Amino acid sequence: MMGRSPWRVNSTQPDLHRRVALITGANSGLGFEAALGLAHRGAKLLLPVRNPEKGQNALNRLRADCPRADVTLLPLNLASLRSVAECARAVAELTDRIDIQINNAGIMAPTRRMETEDGFELQFGVNHLGHFALSAHLRPLLEAAKGGGVLVTVASLAAGKNTIHFNDLQCRHRYSPFGAYQQSKLANLLFAQELARRAGERGWNVHSRAAHPGWAATSIVANGQASTLPKPLGLIEQTLGTAILRVMGQSAAKGAEPLLYAALAPQARDGDYYGPQGAGERRGPPGPAIVPPTARKTSLATRLWDVSERLTNTAW
Repeated sequence: MMGRSPWRVNSTQPDLHRRVALITGANSGLGFEAALGLAHRGAKLLLPVRNPEKGQNALNRLRADCPRADVTLLPLNLASLRSVAECARAVAELTDRIDIQINNAGIMAPTRRMETEDGFELQFGVNHLGHFALSAHLRPLLEAAKGGGVLVTVASLAAGKNTIHFNDLQCRHRYSPFGAYQQSKLANLLFAQELARRAGERGWNVHSRAAHPGWAATSIVANGQASTLPKPLGLIEQTLGTAILRVMGQSAAKGAEPLLYAALAPQARDGDYYGPQGAGERRGPPGPAIVPPTARKTSLATRLWDVSERLTNTAW
């Protein structure tokens, strides 16, 4: 029987007072639980959110659980490069550094192809390109952190199920809901590893790691595939999907532990990947995760990086 994880959300160690942490997608699910975990440890939180009402609800819940939480909400729509740049400017007005950044927000498998404000396929645009651009804009603040800021990119077990289709990156010729999701999560993992490689070679004061939650019962089904189905089917999909995740996987709080581990554990290393240690990495306490073969291809990561810089008009 697996013991109690020291990376549980309500732990107060390590002490993060005077540390600044930014988390995307913290209004619910993994992001909320990770934010709660950092708040209990004393970190000052910056939470960029797309929906102000959901953001305020999350803020109220955070303060109900952790009354001393120091939290600031900011507007961010990862489906808009304009909004990403505006959010980065707002962050720079609030803090002179970022000690921890967790790129967590994501969309999973809408049934029909959708686009971002800039014309990217929605999942690739939000899950990868939006975070790529945000991280590029915030790099000076990450580098200003004592010892270097830690950037955790949230990938998925789905990252090992596909490759990067450079000949149809935006799925204009063929759209598969889960195929596009798998591509976006592989892009997350490739980005985290390529950033670690470049930071090491070029002396950037940034620590890049990746993590996945296993099968965690979050609202990602409701916000993705279920939201694009007719209402009766959407409710059935949401109910079944959440039930499967709860039975076969673990809670959102448990799913957030690999994120906290990657950000805070002394044994966490740049360029490495972390997830649950149970069967199939679906559940269990956090530790090293298996990197799928496709994600080990440096040539793929390098090409994706170059394409991402061009598409987002950002330069690292």
